Amino acid sequence: ERSPLLTTPEANASSSLYVQSLATVLSVLQAFGSDKPSMSLPEIAAAAGISKSAAQRFAYTLEALGFLSKDPVSKRYSLSSLNLEPGYQYLQCHPVLERANPYLLDLNQRSGETVNLAEPSGNLMVYIGRFSSMVRLIMHMPVGQRIPMYCSSTGRMYLSQFSDDEIHAFLSSTQRVRYTPQTETDLDALCQLVQKARSDGFSYCVDQYYAGDLALAVPVTDSHGATIACINLSVSSLKWTSQQ
Repeated sequence: ERSPLLTTPEANASSSLYVQSLATVLSVLQAFGSDKPSMSLPEIAAAAGISKSAAQRFAYTLEALGFLSKDPVSKRYSLSSLNLEPGYQYLQCHPVLERANPYLLDLNQRSGETVNLAEPSGNLMVYIGRFSSMVRLIMHMPVGQRIPMYCSSTGRMYLSQFSDDEIHAFLSSTQRVRYTPQTETDLDALCQLVQKARSDGFSYCVDQYYAGDLALAVPVTDSHGATIACINLSVSSLKWTSQQ
């Protein structure tokens, strides 16, 4: 059975099984990012939505466990490399990625271009497998990169398996940011693009999330025909056309 569109973890927060302290720990770790590579205790508290005393306790515990590093001079915290371990374990245990890797590598070598494997997570596509072009690198997109479905070839391909009403409801509830001058944000136009992907059996995007990127995606289906992931070929829009 297909996974529901736009699942919201917050909906489970009212359950008696929900461990709030664990959720807070994760919110502290997730507060760090490219815009906040290091934070003070007040900044952690504000980013995670907790009190300063709670931020102090969680930061101390995460530092003791090795998940946070603390600068001895500035007293600012940052993520440690130990945070890579859960992601590494996930990739090591992923049955689809393990089976797909030889095919991704083959396509990468034959095309000379970047090849990715992405799977859905909420309203995003997460890139879990990647073989980069040895000729040119359009942008830095490490494994784990998350891109909104509406502006990615893999996302539009994944959405195409759902009904028109489900697609419309999903895109209506999604914040549609214009990342480049070409990013399509119009609801009706996006619905038509997803429907076109359904009829074509593939989807492509030009300069939608990154300028200079032309990306084509095809679905990876399970034994019931449901799309569970997408393979993506990413090339330069300055060197390739959509027809090519």
